[in-house]
Amino acid sequence: MFAIFRKEISGFFSSLTGYIVIIVFLLINSLFMWVFPGEWNIFDNNYAGLDTLFLLSPWVFLFLVPAVTMRMIAEEKRLGTMELIYSRPISERGIIWGKYLASVSLVLLALLPCLIYYVSVYMLGDSPGNLDKGGTLGAFIGLFFLASVYASVGLFASSLTDNQVIAFIIAVLICFVLFMGFDSFAYLPVLKNFDEFVMRLGINEHYKSISRGVIDIKDVVYFVAVVAIFNEFTRLHLLSRKWRKKS
Repeated sequence: MFAIFRKEISGFFSSLTGYIVIIVFLLINSLFMWVFPGEWNIFDNNYAGLDTLFLLSPWVFLFLVPAVTMRMIAEEKRLGTMELIYSRPISERGIIWGKYLASVSLVLLALLPCLIYYVSVYMLGDSPGNLDKGGTLGAFIGLFFLASVYASVGLFASSLTDNQVIAFIIAVLICFVLFMGFDSFAYLPVLKNFDEFVMRLGINEHYKSISRGVIDIKDVVYFVAVVAIFNEFTRLHLLSRKWRKKS
């Protein structure tokens, strides 16, 4: 597993992929927070907070994370190197978790420079330091969990095809449904009596819950469970593909 992890991390930074992901994430957030005029601009809003970052980042990650994961298995299948990996003493689960941890590590590396935003906002207030530290920490943790789910979905989508573009589109669609779809479904008249239950099936409800600064074990279990489920889906799909080739 760690050999796969090192291979993927090395691949991110030996090409431009890793650098582009980090730069694009920081650039988009910086432009909306500090440059573009409007309600999301900290100076125009006259409020020293990181709300813009935590409202915008899930949407940025919705496209960036699938862009990272789309090639992880699809490219291996297209080039025929998946069989080479199978020839080594490593299980499908080891392959998947190695690739998954690499993509999550890249997400974490993209989030770390956001500490600069925190320090800037911390100092910009009328009373420096007048910032909800618990809520901010919870929002960062929630954002990391959210991106972790996106990574597992992206890896699953990449296992379904050898076309990176198709894998990207599938991953974005599934992530969008998980993030906003259940909130929309909850408003359907037929689900009126189950609206709260339906909303809690989606990511957004748990992300907002953690963002309040209270780390509820139910929210953590939800994110971990969704990651484990999609990684297991990926493993089963790879196994079925291997069985079809043997038969």
